[in-house]
Amino acid sequence: MASPPPPASSARLTIPWAEQLGARLPPLLVEAERVAATVMPGIHGRRRAGPGEAFWQFRPYVAGDQASRIDWRQSGKSDRLFIRETEWEAAQTVALWRAADAGMAWRSGPEVPPKQLRADLLLLALSALLLRGGERVRLFGLPRPFAGRGALPQIADSMASLAPVPEDPRIARHARAVLFGDFWGKLEETRRAVGALSAQGVRGHLLQVIDPAEETLPYAGRIRFEEVAAGLAAALVPRVESVRALYLERLTRHRAGLAAIAAAAGWSFATHRTDQPPEAALLALHQALAPQ
Repeated sequence: MASPPPPASSARLTIPWAEQLGARLPPLLVEAERVAATVMPGIHGRRRAGPGEAFWQFRPYVAGDQASRIDWRQSGKSDRLFIRETEWEAAQTVALWRAADAGMAWRSGPEVPPKQLRADLLLLALSALLLRGGERVRLFGLPRPFAGRGALPQIADSMASLAPVPEDPRIARHARAVLFGDFWGKLEETRRAVGALSAQGVRGHLLQVIDPAEETLPYAGRIRFEEVAAGLAAALVPRVESVRALYLERLTRHRAGLAAIAAAAGWSFATHRTDQPPEAALLALHQALAPQ
């Protein structure tokens, strides 16, 4: 399933993405902090003030945990085994990635942001929430995680160095991951990436960021779609209305395929349109990352 290339009249970005990211980092950071602050009152962090050794909590046992760390008293209350951890040990590492291909720079009109811009905003706002909650944030392809509320500018500065594909063997077992992209490529590519992360012991979430026109194909009459990525050729459609039903059917099948890939790996999946407020997507993301 591939999204429709942009019509010839659609907005286009004309300078390299890394340069554009650097040019707009200050306002993007301000907006990310604003979105995070809006969502913050509606969530409850897992960590409390005080030394990490002063508090402890339980999490379900998973393969690879040492038997000596099982709390048998807590485990005796149910059919599951639980590991006892201090608050500091329980701090979660969340690895973040977003696609940066040519298709992500597209938008259907000036009233909506490019998909890339919305994905960057959500990545930074989620980072802000995680850092405030005492969690560690890692970017795919970077050698070490970030921690502390003051790390958000460093994360923003490092986004241009994100791995081009969602692969990173250094991500620790039990970490969580969030992948941002439109995921319009072949399902097998997404299946391979999620499967590799799952084999590392990483669980996570796929967030499909799309333009509203990609979901509705609202054009009419004769439209020429321009090429936006290698392998997706320009096309002249004499009458868009004649292909809309087939397009929507393929979109539904593709999205169901993405959801199935996520479910098979124990991940979650959701779609966010760029004409929708980012706060709702951010809150849902944070809830999806909550301990099970």
